[in-house]
Formats: sequence, C-alpha cells, structure tokens
Amino acid sequence: MSKLTGKVAVVTGASKGIGAGIAKALAAEGASVVVNYASSKAGADAVVAAITVAGGKAVAVGGDVSKAAEAQGIIDAAIKTYGKLDVLVNNSGIYEFGALEAITEESFHKMFNINVLGALLVTQAAAKHLGEGGSIINIGSGVSRLTPPYSSIYTGTKGALDAITGVLARELGRGRFASTLLTQE
Repeated sequence: MSKLTGKVAVVTGASKGIGAGIAKALAAEGASVVVNYASSKAGADAVVAAITVAGGKAVAVGGDVSKAAEAQGIIDAAIKTYGKLDVLVNNSGIYEFGALEAITEESFHKMFNINVLGALLVTQAAAKHLGEGGSIINIGSGVSRLTPPYSSIYTGTKGALDAITGVLARELGRGRFASTLLTQE
C-alpha cells in the first residue's frame, strides 16, 4: 500500500512544470489529486490522463487562485469530488524578470496577486477542511536568498511567501496540521 492511499491532495498550477510533477508524484503514492489550472485546460487534462493511465485518480479543476471565489471553487471541487482534503500544495506562480526601470504597477500586482495573494486565498479556503495530519506545502524559491539582479518583484513574492509560511505554521499548526515549506531553485 502506498503511503498516501486514501488521501486527497490539491495542487495549484498543476497543468505543467513543477506542479504537474508534484501532482503525478502524489498520485503515484496513492493520493487522489485535484489538478488545478488557470489557463491550460489541455495541459491539466494531459496530467489527469497520465495519472489515470498509471492507475491513479485525478480531476482537472480550473480556477484563478488570485480571485477569492475561484480559490474557494478549487477547494469546493476537491470536497465535492473526493469528500475531504488532506494536502494542499500552493504551487501556482508566475515570474518575469526585468530591470528596476521596467517595473510597472501591472507587473507588480500580477505577480503578487498570483504568487502571494493566491496562496493565501487557497489556504484560507482549505484550512477549515484540513484535519490532524493534513499538510500545506508552499513552493518557494532560492531567489529569496540568492537575490539575483532583475528579479525584484519575483524575489519579493517568494520572500513574502517564505514569511507567510512561517506565520501560518504557527497560526494554523497548533496540532491541527503541519505546514511545510519546500524550496526550489
């Protein structure tokens, strides 16, 4: 029996890249997975197909994590489809690099809304469904420590996510569930 048999996981931003890999890995360990996407339904459907061909359970669910109603809808779909929630992986994120003089209000708000607000909104929707032993995994980045040039906004979003993860681990952890930070480079 796999270690996640009977568990339900939501992975945001799972239609490609790291999110797709996480969704497939969770399914391979026995979890039923909600594969969230914002714009690539075809990508999410491909991830779901790969999971089901391998004998796992998955469903694609659209939703923009930076909008409260859609973030709630992602979690509602997990509860409706599988009846519970055990794992939330906040993976949705975007990045753009550019010099200081190229920063616009639009690029700032777009990255912070998806990378930071999105994680908060989905966590807010999920927290009431996670019981003892549940997990929230926020995907960070080494940029918050490496601080590469031309990455002011992106690095700022990942630094904010690092801080939020620590805060929520203390706020929500109190025996209800553990909060974990994974870092990618």
